[in-house]
Amino acid sequence: MKGVATQRELDRVLLALADPTRRAILRRLVAGEARVTEIAAPFGMSLNAVSKHIRTLERARLVRRRRAGREHFLSFDPEPLGVAATWIEEQRLFWAARLDALERALSEPEQSEETGRGAGDG
Repeated sequence: MKGVATQRELDRVLLALADPTRRAILRRLVAGEARVTEIAAPFGMSLNAVSKHIRTLERARLVRRRRAGREHFLSFDPEPLGVAATWIEEQRLFWAARLDALERALSEPEQSEETGRGAGDG
C-alpha cells in the first residue's frame, strides 16, 4: 500500500513541477509566506487561473494554505520533493549501472582482440 501512496505522491509532485507557472509560484514562496493575491500579481492571468495552479501545488502538498480572516496565505513545503528526489536518484543509479555494464560489454571484444594479437605476434 505504501508503494501506491508513494507513486501517487510522485505523480502529483512531478505534475506540479511540470508547469513553469507553478515552478515560479514555488520560487516566490521559497522567499517566505505570501498572500494569494501577491502570488497572482506578476502573472498575466486571472486570479481564478492562478488559483487552479495553487490547487495543483496543494494537492502535491508542496504548498500549505493558512487562512486569517478573509486573507489566504501560502507557504512552501519542501518535504514532498524528497519523494521525487528519491525516485530521480534511483533512476540515475539504475541507468548509470546499465550504461556501465553496456560499456564493459562493448569494450570486451576489443580487449580480446588486443590480447589475441599480442599472443600471435610474438
